[in-house]
This record gives sequence, C-alpha cells and structure tokens, in this order.
Amino acid sequence: MASAVALPRSLKVMHGLGSVAYGVKDNGFSVFLLIFYNQVLGIDAGVVGTVIMAALIFDAFADPIIGELSDRTQSKWGRRLPWLYAAAIPLGIIWLLLWHPPEMGQTGTIIWLFCTAVLARSLVSMCEVPSIALVPELTGDYDERTRLMRYRFLFGWAGGLLMLIFAYGIFFTGEKGVSDPAGYDAYSVWSALMMTGSVLISALGQHRHVAKQSPPAPRGAGLGHAFAEIKATLSNRAFLWLVSAALFGLINQGLTFALTNYQLAFLWQLKQMEMLYYAVILFTTVIVAFIIVPPLSGRFGKKNAAIVLALISMAFTAALYGSWLLDLVPGAPSAPSILFMFALVTIANSAAVGMMMLMSSMMADVVEASQQETGRRSEGLFFAGYFFMQKCAVGIGTFAAGMILTFADFPQNAVPGRVDVAALDGLALYYMGTVLVLGLMGISILRHFPISRESHNERLRALNTSAESAS
Repeated sequence: MASAVALPRSLKVMHGLGSVAYGVKDNGFSVFLLIFYNQVLGIDAGVVGTVIMAALIFDAFADPIIGELSDRTQSKWGRRLPWLYAAAIPLGIIWLLLWHPPEMGQTGTIIWLFCTAVLARSLVSMCEVPSIALVPELTGDYDERTRLMRYRFLFGWAGGLLMLIFAYGIFFTGEKGVSDPAGYDAYSVWSALMMTGSVLISALGQHRHVAKQSPPAPRGAGLGHAFAEIKATLSNRAFLWLVSAALFGLINQGLTFALTNYQLAFLWQLKQMEMLYYAVILFTTVIVAFIIVPPLSGRFGKKNAAIVLALISMAFTAALYGSWLLDLVPGAPSAPSILFMFALVTIANSAAVGMMMLMSSMMADVVEASQQETGRRSEGLFFAGYFFMQKCAVGIGTFAAGMILTFADFPQNAVPGRVDVAALDGLALYYMGTVLVLGLMGISILRHFPISRESHNERLRALNTSAESAS
C-alpha cells in the first residue's frame, strides 16, 4: 500500500517534470497543428480537423493496452521506468516527422498527418501513462495526491507555454506570423528536444525512489484474459462517472486550444508582443490554480471544489464572449481592449486548470475503489482509460473547432483586422454556446462521483486490514 507520508519536494518536482512532454505535445496538437496544415499547407480546416479527430481516436484505442501492459511489466526497475526509458527518443524523432511532411499531393499529406499523429500520440502515451500511474503508487493519502498532481499540471502547462513563448517571441516573428513555414522548423526541433529530455530527466530523477522489483502479478495469461480484465476493471462505477464528466470538460479544452490562434489573431487582434503577454497570463493562471486547489479541496472535498471551479470558469467565459456579442468590449471590434480580455481569461482559466487538477487527483482515488472490488491494483489501466477518453475528447474538440470555423464562414488566408465582423461574431457565438452546453452537461454528471475523503480513508483502512490478515 502506498505511504501516506508527505513526499519530498524534490521527488514531486522530478515527477512533475515528466509531464513537460505532454504539455509540449498538447500545445503542438491543439494550438499549432490545425493552423499549420490549414494556413501553411493549404488544406481545408474542416478536413484537417476531421483527420486529427480520426487519428486521435484511432490512437486512443492503444491506451488501455499500454496501461494493462504497464501494470503487467516485470523488471528490476519496477513496472513504469522501463517504458519511460524506451519511448523517450523515438518520441522526439516522430515529432519531427509530424511537422516535416515530404513534398506530395494533398491526399498524401493527409495520410502523412494521420500516421505521424497516431505514432506521436501513442509514444506520448507510453511516457505519460506509466508516469502518471506512479501517483497512487507514491502516496495513498487523499490530499497528498492532489498536492503531487499539481506538479504534473504545473510542469505540463509550463512546457506547453514555454514553447508558446518561444513560438510567438522567436520562431514566428516575421510578417507571416504563425503562417510562416520556416518558423515551424525551429519550433519542431526545440519541442522535440524538450519532450525527449524531460522524460529522460524525470525518469532518472525518480529512479532511486521507484526502481524496485515489480510486485508479482497473479493474473492469467493470454490475450483473451487480458481483455477480460480490462473490461472488468474499466467497468468500475466511480471510474465511469468520472471519465463521463471529464469527457465534456476535455472537449471544451480541445476546442479552446484549437481556436486559440484564430481568437487571438483575428478576434482580439493581438500583436506579437501581446501574444507573449498572453502566454505569461496563461502560466500565471496555472500558478493561481496550483495555490488555490489544496485549500479548496481541503475545505470542500475534491468533487465539490471541482464543480465550483467549473461554474466559475463557465461564468467568466460567458461574460467575455457575451460582452463581445453585445458590443460591451471596450474598443471592439476594430481595437478590442486587451486588458479586458486578459482579466476575464485569468479568472476563467485559473478555475478551469484547478478543476482539471482535482479531477486527475480523483482518478488516483479510483484505484483503491477498484482494488477493493477486484483484488487488483490497476493504476496504469485506469489512467490509460482516462487518456483514451481524453484523446477522443481532444479529437472531438478539434473537429468541433473546424466545424465552428466552417459555420462562421471564416476565410482561409485571413488577415488580422480584415475579417468580416459577421464571421468574428459567429466565431464568438458558436464557441461560447458550445462551451456552456458541454460544461453544464459535465457538471451534471460529476455530481454523481461517489468517492469522498471519508470513504477513501475508510477504504484504505479496510485494504490495510485485509493485507495484514493475509500476511
């Protein structure tokens, strides 16, 4: 059973560092990939969104297999580290290929996008699923898991935002901005180095803490038995409530990221330096969430705190885009107030990040709920199931972003300041409406999550008693 003792901060930092790769990947897929294949390579936004969604859903089916194999891995370094050491370098190579399609026709480029996207996402899973599965292994404490999970979000967002700062401040400073093909060469190289380096350094930094002989896995052999266990484990009631609720929040996240460049460049008309300020604002929101989540969780519990934060995020998102539609944004539409936008985004995003921190910590608590039912600890499988849903959600969100652009009649090769106001209004309206509908659906489901601090602690006592009786 994982210890309830507070973990050293150095271990938390090394553990969180591994999520830099996930943040860089999310930044690339959600912020730049759509606009790269659409505005740089000239493929229709709806087609690109559809291909990315198909690739991510196809790739997502590998996640439960990766989680189950990770749970079954037998080595002197434990169940997780071998995956981190093996996948890091191939991940960097495939990432470079994703942003460097060879000269070919549109059909060939679409196939290239699909294949490299599947491979890149699968390799990220081989790093992220074993890494995050260490959380419930490192600590069984209800609140310490939240404190540890914060570091994953802090470093994950830091990795993505650092690449965003590099992109807006260094790589895309020319006249073409994020439509400059040359900028993507430097972007892809540096992001690949960050992904590979962070995974390897994180694994080495945790090695002495987690490199122990894998516990015996008294399970049957054969592919059929493995799939039967996957089905039984992922049928856990708490897991199903949590992933169903998270699905809607993560669709919103994928939608928001995919439309980021369109909103910043065309709706809010940010200049290059203001793009950098925006990245700093986003990182500030992660720090705010990092600070406020533990006291909120301690006072209200994880579920109730997550619901409160979700409502706050939705309210301020509606205030921002509702103000645009009602002509209440100072200076809009020709010169909208950046300070007005920054203020509302700071509150909305701080709450959204805090909500996702709490929901990830709730997933760690599902491990013992399942263990009590099945007698198995399946950390890797549960988080792989969570990532399966997340990838599907991000793909759906990216697809929805492409559809919103199509419905808004948003032009290709658009120039900031020259887009018709009707198209901008359509972008704001469809985005706001989608976020609110999906957010309310997610909250209505999350209310049914059954694990509280009290039930978790009681479950730990029961499992410890059973373990002592068996020894």
